[in-house]
Amino acid sequence: MADKQISLPAKLINGGIAGLIGVTCVFPIDLAKTRLQNQQNGSRLYTSMSDCLIKTIRSEGYFGMYRGAAVNLTLVTPEKAIKLAANDFFRHHLSKDGKLTLFKEMLAGCGAGTCQVIVTTPMEMLKIQLQDAGRIGKSKSTQMDVLMLCCLCSSAAQRKLMPETVAAGTVETKSPTAMQLTRQLLREKGIAGLYKGLGATLLRRIMVSFLTSFLPIRMDLLPFMSLYIAVIKTRLQSLNRGSTEDTYSGVTDCISKIMRNEGPSAFLKGAYCRALVIAPLFGIAQVVYFLGVGEFLLSFLPKKDN
Repeated sequence: MADKQISLPAKLINGGIAGLIGVTCVFPIDLAKTRLQNQQNGSRLYTSMSDCLIKTIRSEGYFGMYRGAAVNLTLVTPEKAIKLAANDFFRHHLSKDGKLTLFKEMLAGCGAGTCQVIVTTPMEMLKIQLQDAGRIGKSKSTQMDVLMLCCLCSSAAQRKLMPETVAAGTVETKSPTAMQLTRQLLREKGIAGLYKGLGATLLRRIMVSFLTSFLPIRMDLLPFMSLYIAVIKTRLQSLNRGSTEDTYSGVTDCISKIMRNEGPSAFLKGAYCRALVIAPLFGIAQVVYFLGVGEFLLSFLPKKDN
């Protein structure tokens, strides 16, 4: 009975710790994934994950790789808590004599994924804006440099001013904070503004939860099964675009424009990064659960006498 009483709290602690460690370890790769997925053919700044990270460090510093990390670190624990609690809830109500059929395992996983998006959608919405701000700023800065160079080359007098003027043109505007973005979205679009891309997020989360419910080879399938949806979700949740980049009104519009303007291969943008992110996250979660960190911490609490 005691084990059952501490089961859920231990799971919540394990999930929170695994989430915090995982986000910290893989966030630079996740940032590269977002920027690679968002860049379109007419505004390519990065050729690969390593090129993206190197340019990010050069232009934004080491901590530039952690733009938006605070949002994830803040919300990852309630996200895991909702997912784990919902999964236990659905499993309890769907089980018969403590056993679940394969179909009910799938339903429990899908139900947990559906509940999880309550936190996941606004979390990823804000994270993507912050992660992509550096790419948008750099793109606009590059366009400004080109225009200024054209003007400066028009006369000898202007060419003398070129070093000072170009330096001023390359300075990026300060990136907004998560709180500023949240207030702006709530003011302009209401609560729905934080849930843009909900359909794509829900579809991906249900798919992930569905696979993790019962497939023994799920760790190999997850990166590839969610790739196509991941690109669509990232594009839909990005509010700011370069002057030459497409905007999208929904999932169908996004798919059709990507297919028409960039081809099917565009859905695989950031695939390598996605695979590198998924593996450590699951590995860290498995280690935390295997070591029983939550159970260890709860063991120090005074036990109630029956």
